[in-house]
Formats: sequence, C-alpha cells, structure tokens
Amino acid sequence: MTRKAVQSARPDLTLERALFASGVQRIAGVDEAGRGPLAGPVVAAAVILPIGPDSQVDDLPAGLNDSKKLTAIQREALFEQIQACALAIGVGEASVAEIDEINILHAAMLAMHRAVTALPFAPDSLLIDGNRLPKELPCPAQAVVKGDARSLSIAAASIIAKVTRDRIMTALHAEFPIYGWDRNSAYGVAAHKQAMAEHGVTEHHRRSFRPVREILERSGEE
Repeated sequence: MTRKAVQSARPDLTLERALFASGVQRIAGVDEAGRGPLAGPVVAAAVILPIGPDSQVDDLPAGLNDSKKLTAIQREALFEQIQACALAIGVGEASVAEIDEINILHAAMLAMHRAVTALPFAPDSLLIDGNRLPKELPCPAQAVVKGDARSLSIAAASIIAKVTRDRIMTALHAEFPIYGWDRNSAYGVAAHKQAMAEHGVTEHHRRSFRPVREILERSGEE
C-alpha cells in the first residue's frame, strides 16, 4: 500500500466483523479525549453503533472518521448523527483533581471505565483505543493501537468524547476568557502559556503538568 493510500484510509468494520463472527452481538467502541491539555477534565465515551454481521460502512453516518481528522464543524454534525442513531452511548470523565492525584494515564483509564459503566446496558465486547485496558471491565475487551483510525465504533466514540470535552472547555471559557479555551481546548499553545504567565493559573489547570507547575513555582504557590 502506498503512503498516500495509508493516509487516505478510513476506519471500517473489519474488527467488528471479526467479533460478530465469534458470536458477539453488541460491541462498544471506547475512546478518550483530553490527555494532553493543561486544563480541564479528561473525557471518554463508549458507543454501541447499530451494526450487525451484515452491516456496511454506508449504513452509518457519512464521513464517520477519527475525530482528529475532522474539522470542528464536521465533528459537531457527526456528534448529532451518532447521538441519533447509536443504540447506546456512555460518557465518563476524570476531574482535574483526579488527574493530579493519580496521573493522566490512570485518569484516562478511569474515564474510559466510567464511560463503559455509564452505558444503559452491558455490551458483549469492547474495542478500546490504545495499547492498554482499564481494569475491572464488565466484559471482554481488545486494545486497538490507533483504533480511532481503524474501527468505526472507536471513531464514533472519539467524536463523542472530543465534542463533549470541547463543549466543557467552551463553557469554562465564559468564566475564564483570557486563556482562549474556546479555541485551544486548553492545549499548551503559545497564547495559552502566555496567558498563564501573565495572569496565573486557575483551579481548572492541571498542577501535575510541567508548564503549570513551573508557573506555580515561579509565583511561589508551589
């Protein structure tokens, strides 16, 4: 396969079909958003799409893809379409306090576990983005590296998680507009770091993250 073909490849139902062939009926894709930002919670979603052994990509919302490959407008539109067609959706988050206490990796695992347990009914199997699994899941699960680019179920979860988190940060922006969270989602872009240096940090900033910790150290708060 050429590099161009790899770059243009979209997630499909290959992993889901393999599970259906093994007798599984209800599959939830799971993904999280917000590991990298300097502020705000990490949010995860679990999505059970209306698919079965004979389902085709065309049976799902057009353009469904890894959230990172979509524009904000595309994500918003697909968010609504997924909400309308999914059999079930669960959303979970881990707070800034939890991120600082147990670290971002474990907080992301906690958010994904909460998303799965927030589903209105238990799935038969999980496809989870990444190379490790949360503990004590209610059903068998498979970790899928770059899963949001391979599985449509995980891609749907990535969109729900990303849009949900972006909306949280936009709401927080109304309270703290100087940081530009409605535009940068609290990632460590230059403008955000400059605002932190000039105005300090808020209770929503992750104190365990180096750029935030350095600001606190310089101000004598740490």
